[in-house]
Amino acid sequence: MSSISSNNLLPSPKTVAILGCPFSGGQPKPGVDKGPIHLVQAGLINQVEELGWRVIFDGHHQFEDVSPPSNGIQVNGTSDAVVDTALDASIARLRSPLLVAQVCKSVASAVQAHAEMGRLPVTLGGDHSLAMGTISGTLRAYDQACVIWIDAHADINTIHSTDTGNIHGMPLSFLLKLNPPAPSPDSVLAKFDWVSHLPAERLVYIGLRDVDKGEKEILKKHNIKAFSMHDVDRYGIGKVVEMALDHVNPQRDRPIHLSFDVDALDPSVAPSTGTPVRGGLTFREGHYICEAIHETGLLVALDLMEVNPALADAESVRQTVTVGCSLVRSALGETLL
Repeated sequence: MSSISSNNLLPSPKTVAILGCPFSGGQPKPGVDKGPIHLVQAGLINQVEELGWRVIFDGHHQFEDVSPPSNGIQVNGTSDAVVDTALDASIARLRSPLLVAQVCKSVASAVQAHAEMGRLPVTLGGDHSLAMGTISGTLRAYDQACVIWIDAHADINTIHSTDTGNIHGMPLSFLLKLNPPAPSPDSVLAKFDWVSHLPAERLVYIGLRDVDKGEKEILKKHNIKAFSMHDVDRYGIGKVVEMALDHVNPQRDRPIHLSFDVDALDPSVAPSTGTPVRGGLTFREGHYICEAIHETGLLVALDLMEVNPALADAESVRQTVTVGCSLVRSALGETLL
């Protein structure tokens, strides 16, 4: 059964725009760019149509025409000049920052265009660096939107706190404007100036359990609301979702962007992902989150990220893709009865 009529912010006919984003540049492991293809091949479009949605899918976004400018800046973000400042050293650690910035900017424009036409963008990743683009696009169309981030990881490292330089662990630091300002228009950091600003009070996490030391300090310093798996164990998922909504959407009047990394689920539920961490959300806890957000009638954008078909056996891939499709359906109104 399904119920899509409860969405209060979308015009009729209720329309979903599925954006396949086969992109892996925010992290080093191959295969996550194949996630959207597997999700679509599993029948996701027909499944969403069967819920009563009109679906627009124009194929997967191609990023071959998105390439970093030839301005002497190398893939790691620095020129050949001597790195002699802390800022330069931090930038030097970033992996493919120019490519990530340009791809995410393209994604932001696509999400914005669909949202402004009254459609609900469903972005299939791809790695979670893409959320810089998806959330920026949502905020351009709905400037009061809030974000519910479902993840094992906080993804809020800054250029100074990151140990790996993988930007899929950093998108929220760019969205919350936690990185230093670009020292010049030609700086790598200037390539991220287009990213929209998400106020910290309009972000909430559910499912955290693998948070870097620097990220813990950032969360505390900026008073960012986060519900870890300890909170899920203590209160139960129903209460956690209610408290999360009370924090970012106390009047239940703000549009909601739901960004779901499948590694929020326990690896026994979704094994085919790049950074699995045991002790995660159960199958039902993950689905309850999606069901509850749908019930608010305020969902305006959805991300499903980090399905990686290259990192497990065929059965584990099938299991993870099936769960991913099921989460999308739950967020779009599928019910158990």
